[in-house]
Amino acid sequence: MLTPIRAFSLALCALVPALAQLPPLPAPQDIPSAGPDTGKPYAPRAIVRGGIVIPLYAPDSPHINKERVSEPEKYTMSETVPGRINNIVNVHNPSIEIHKADARRNTGAVIIVAPGGGHRTLVVGSEGADLVPFFCNYGVNTVILRNRLRVDGYEPKTDAVQDALQAVRMVRAYSKELGFDPNKVGIMGFSAGAELSAPAAVEFPDFDKANNSPGDPFAGVSSRPDFVGVIYPGPTPFAANRVPPAIPANVPPAFIATPGSGDRIHAIWAMEYFSAMLLKGVPNIEMHVYGNGTHGGGITDRGGIPLGTWTDRYIDWLRDLGFLNPPGEETKAARDVAEYVRNPPDPPRSRMAPRRANP
Repeated sequence: MLTPIRAFSLALCALVPALAQLPPLPAPQDIPSAGPDTGKPYAPRAIVRGGIVIPLYAPDSPHINKERVSEPEKYTMSETVPGRINNIVNVHNPSIEIHKADARRNTGAVIIVAPGGGHRTLVVGSEGADLVPFFCNYGVNTVILRNRLRVDGYEPKTDAVQDALQAVRMVRAYSKELGFDPNKVGIMGFSAGAELSAPAAVEFPDFDKANNSPGDPFAGVSSRPDFVGVIYPGPTPFAANRVPPAIPANVPPAFIATPGSGDRIHAIWAMEYFSAMLLKGVPNIEMHVYGNGTHGGGITDRGGIPLGTWTDRYIDWLRDLGFLNPPGEETKAARDVAEYVRNPPDPPRSRMAPRRANP
């Protein structure tokens, strides 16, 4: 008799031959401990009890640093909440941690959460673990991304963005086994994490072309997010000091939220992303800039100021686009993207009318 994992692998093999080597999912894990350097790839442990943790790359992958992959991660623990991890550094075996929503209300939607931390650390407490119970209330599955960091010798624009795109296609590859809808896979980043979610929205075509070799277990699985969240972001690909990338015809919708004058530079970076998409006529781009508030904090209570309601607006946006409907239903977002690809809007006219000569 076939096990569920074996049956899943055979079904995928019939659709995409390269997926025949898809590795089985590991068992859920408990609270992490650093552990000694064993010479083998470090096995990341769960941040939140019950998480399924999967390394993003095989031990022999050319994408990881084999000289450091066995080094243990380093955790900063909370002084007030026993067992809670606030921050992680020394990530050399990047991973995803999967938390499934209650099966009775599971919408099939899954959000990959990219924590911030200025590329110096991963703030996996307030910008990671806290999202698991929050999204569970709405039938949304949560995946916490542990990407590589600049402080550990990696380049965010390449290594960390690649980790984000690898996470998207890995989650999609396992979606049926996990009870996820493969057409409802999104990514949301906070601050430095938004420097991963924003590029993921526009760089997925190049990533898929570069990672389509027969030996890749996820070859043929798209890394395109179905939606992105850009929360008080660091500089996006459309920052003023960068050469802007081409925007794919099927670029996903985006939700953007940030404090305003109290977090001015991040608000400017948020507006640059929004403006680039708006000028292109991309559908379902929503942005909220709040007059009061400061940087960071994830979904923590902000003392009753409007910034604290951005999560309500995010849920409204997900619901409006059909991501909270039952799994398998085509979303409004997907229909709008398809229509946009078929009939892209005309470029906007100049905002300044030509001056008329004096009579």
